[in-house]
Amino acid sequence: MRRIVHIIALIGIVLPAFMSCRAISSFLSADETIAEVGQAKLYRSELNELIPRGIPAEDSVRLAKMYINTWALDQVFLAVAEEQLSKSEKDVSKELEDYRKSLLKYRYEQLFVNERLDTSVSDDRIEQYYQDHEEKFILQRPVVKARFLLISEDSPSLDKIKKKMASDEVQDLVDADSLAYSSALKFLTWGNEWIDASTLAREFGADHETMLDWMEGKWITRRDTSGRVSVAYVSEMMSAGRLAPIEYCTPSIRDMIISARKQSLISTLEQDLLKDARETGQLVIF
Repeated sequence: MRRIVHIIALIGIVLPAFMSCRAISSFLSADETIAEVGQAKLYRSELNELIPRGIPAEDSVRLAKMYINTWALDQVFLAVAEEQLSKSEKDVSKELEDYRKSLLKYRYEQLFVNERLDTSVSDDRIEQYYQDHEEKFILQRPVVKARFLLISEDSPSLDKIKKKMASDEVQDLVDADSLAYSSALKFLTWGNEWIDASTLAREFGADHETMLDWMEGKWITRRDTSGRVSVAYVSEMMSAGRLAPIEYCTPSIRDMIISARKQSLISTLEQDLLKDARETGQLVIF
């Protein structure tokens, strides 16, 4: 155990010094050992594969230090486990075999499902599911249709963009986007889709309840200390506790329907395999 503690101490002392003293270009040199723990060795080629090309030298050094320390810690843990665990505790053959069986079963299930799964879901099917399971679609948070603008408070385009972003005319919204492109820091529009209020609140750096407290009429406005103003125009809002609009639920309904089809295929596969095994005599229950 003292040997392991000594290795840990060396890692803590040697690695930072190693990384700070060696030029980053050395990571691209010939394959050689850059760290050892007992008989385990880490080679430069392994490290080079993990460091993206073209990133700044300081980032390369940071990533290299992180990987070396992670590798070293894994090796130290392994050495300690080999030393401290009994022979029976180190026998993982059953767990490995169980994992192998589970992995093969999963891969075949995926192959079977991928070859047979129908991922098309009609609008009629979505609407029927929505009507049959309304209790699943009660809003936990408000949802909104909104447009968001981040711009310098003294921008001469601010009032023009605000006027156009509050319009329902397509051309006005195109104009707002064009003006924002040339003068704003950010312009986002969810005018034709429902989004969770927390999505909009993130643009204000707040939670949705705080953001809605700032709302006056259909406008939310916040100024920061750097001379920028965040503005949102909320064209529609539905409060928590109400049945969510079907448009908002459509993606999740589609996923639910496809997931149910997938589970049905897997269940059918399991039943068919057992039936075939009995009929062929492969499965015998005494």
